[in-house]
Amino acid sequence: MESAIVGTKGQLVIPRQIRAMFHIKKGTRVRFGEKNGEIVLTPLTPQYFENMAGFLGTGGKALRVLLEEKKQRDVE
Repeated sequence: MESAIVGTKGQLVIPRQIRAMFHIKKGTRVRFGEKNGEIVLTPLTPQYFENMAGFLGTGGKALRVLLEEKKQRDVE
């Protein structure tokens, strides 16, 4: 089991083995959550989004709508 110390600004260093195991690289966005009183950190990697694709049962329509909305925001 790995551990880390929280710095003065609330920062943590994720141990190398954990980063490698979950494909966390510089710039990887992570999501924080809570489950049963524990903190859950989820790396938002391409693998995460591939695993989540289709979970709404919309046949990819939801993803297309979100991508179109993002494209429109980027243009504005």
